Amino acid sequence: MSATSLIDRECVRRLLDSRHPDATLVFIRGGCEVLPASEIDDAHKGLVIASRDELMARFAGGTPSDRELDELAHRLDNIVRDLGS
Repeated sequence: MSATSLIDRECVRRLLDSRHPDATLVFIRGGCEVLPASEIDDAHKGLVIASRDELMARFAGGTPSDRELDELAHRLDNIVRDLGS
């Protein structure tokens, strides 16, 4: 990933490994944060990038490889950029 990526493999890994059953990736103050969906207030709902459930559905319950994580991070990075962040 390039140095200018807003979302990287580690952001995605933190989301997938979160202990929260409703883990959600949110882009706040220039960085990715993993929060329980129940803690995301109205002011930040527009900054939600993806939920863990959405991402896990792509891997059919398997463990994604580093390459798959990098590809997913690139797609999520594009979503963040489309938000205007």
